Amino acid sequence: MVVRSEPHALDDDEIDRIFRALADATRRDIVRRTLTGEATVTELAAAYDISFAAVQKHVAVLEGAGLVTKHPHGRERRVRGNPDTLRRAQALLEKYEQLWRGRIDRLDALLSENQAKGN
Repeated sequence: MVVRSEPHALDDDEIDRIFRALADATRRDIVRRTLTGEATVTELAAAYDISFAAVQKHVAVLEGAGLVTKHPHGRERRVRGNPDTLRRAQALLEKYEQLWRGRIDRLDALLSENQAKGN
């Protein structure tokens, strides 16, 4: 279980949904496209060699993970990437990176100390 130390920290279920959603190349591409500009599902579907229904399902998974939002625009529903969710996931990954960098730094210090002792 993840301990929420920050007000916007992700909980375990959110983390699972985000990384499951990003595990698919088509969904990653949809996120990329919708971060640079809004698009309808029809516009998104035109870019892929899969059915409109399949693209709708991909968008639904991304929306469930908070990576995109859909909002009405006239008779259309436009899809927009959600950079806040990506920032929160990035913050989590940065914490893991800091943890590992700290471990590597301690290992380097230990190896240097042993080398200085002549071991």
